[in-house]
Amino acid sequence: MESGPALESQKPPLQVETPDSDKEDDQTLKPQQSNSYDIPTWRKCLILFIVSWMTLAVTFSSTSLLPATPEIASEFSTTTEMLNVTNAGVLVAMGFSSFLWGPIANLFGRKTAYNAAILVLCACSAGTAASINLGMFIAMRLLGGFTGTFFMVAGQTIIADIFEPVVRGTAVGFFMVGSVSGPAIGPCVGGIIVTFAHWRIIYWMQFGMTLFGLVLSMLFVPRIREKKQTADSSERWTLGSIVRMFNPLRIFRHFVYPNVFLANFTCGLLSTFQYGLLTSARTIFNPRFHLNSPLVSGLFYLSPGIGFLIGSVLGGKLSDRAVKRWIQKRNGVRLPQDRLNSGLATLFGVVPISALIYGWTLQEQVGGMPVPIISAFFAGVGLLGSFNGLNTYSAEVMPHARSEVISGKYVVQYVFAAAATAAVVPLIDSIGVGWTFTICVIFAIISGFLVLSITKWGLDMQRWAERKFGIDAKP
Repeated sequence: MESGPALESQKPPLQVETPDSDKEDDQTLKPQQSNSYDIPTWRKCLILFIVSWMTLAVTFSSTSLLPATPEIASEFSTTTEMLNVTNAGVLVAMGFSSFLWGPIANLFGRKTAYNAAILVLCACSAGTAASINLGMFIAMRLLGGFTGTFFMVAGQTIIADIFEPVVRGTAVGFFMVGSVSGPAIGPCVGGIIVTFAHWRIIYWMQFGMTLFGLVLSMLFVPRIREKKQTADSSERWTLGSIVRMFNPLRIFRHFVYPNVFLANFTCGLLSTFQYGLLTSARTIFNPRFHLNSPLVSGLFYLSPGIGFLIGSVLGGKLSDRAVKRWIQKRNGVRLPQDRLNSGLATLFGVVPISALIYGWTLQEQVGGMPVPIISAFFAGVGLLGSFNGLNTYSAEVMPHARSEVISGKYVVQYVFAAAATAAVVPLIDSIGVGWTFTICVIFAIISGFLVLSITKWGLDMQRWAERKFGIDAKP
């Protein structure tokens, strides 16, 4: 007998995505609809803006200090290498944040947890700005990082709840504008601020951004029930059931599905390139082009940042187009992996070519500043054009475990990002810019083959795992 996710994956595109077990209500209460497609369009757009804004705020924090690193190191009597390691620690904290906030959302409701996470980030932003020593600075940044990917997981889940599948890729594209522009806009804004004012203004600005998001979230983000209540609903409130909610295996257990694991691993490889590009920029550009101002080097981030924005939106539209094309080929049947076909051209073409031009023109010091700036733009377009389909796929492949699958993706993604942040500058010093970004090219090509395998055998991989491990896909 075919299992829950396999059947779910074959549903027609406009069919309500509810877990298969909701159909078996002989021992449960009547399930509640797990989506809200009927929300007015104006409110959907506003909700989309809010969840995207919060990812902008939290990812802004992950890179905004890069242009200010020498000034912060001088004030706290530390080294720039130490601050880079701290920044890597923030990314790790972001990756594992759903281990904490996911269970809190299950206990108290997604909206309550979402607003609480915003409040914590708001307080930590103020604490970072007011830090009196290095220990307080690191503590506030790490605590703020522990809210990180929850905004992305909750945001993608909310989008999947309110947008129909045939427009969901476009919605995710606009949602990702926040999460992908933050790492690029952060250094640019940070460079401007540290040139004309004190670095602490960066975090007071982030405090204002999160406070604005909190007000909007409290007013407009809806409460949508994701999961049915059992007849004995009080069982979930026992000490044992609460402890089980915080068990990390609830996220990692989905890695036994090859299609899920390969999609997550691909996101990690792409994230390595993204954060390697962002973290190393000032180290590469300043000595080669004799840049002394953090403002000038900070402006470089506009190039990949604009590429991220365009790639995110364009990638969303292309993934939706791929979904519609495959629906027609299958006479109305939609499979989640169909949208991944839209990213193959960027993985095999745009990203490798852009990375090679970027790395080797800087290595050989040819083409001046325009060539690496232009190639960084196209690298940004290619990266996010590929990321969009993978992000949407993680929200669709197992609707009954949507939050857990998305959380697992971000754990892998931010662990790779943290490793890139900590290692890219020493690697460049060791083997040079050209060979460092050649490694990124190899990662992109490997990613292309992994995505290609999911597009062809994703559903078969999922069914194989269920047979192999005897998994009951029902929640």
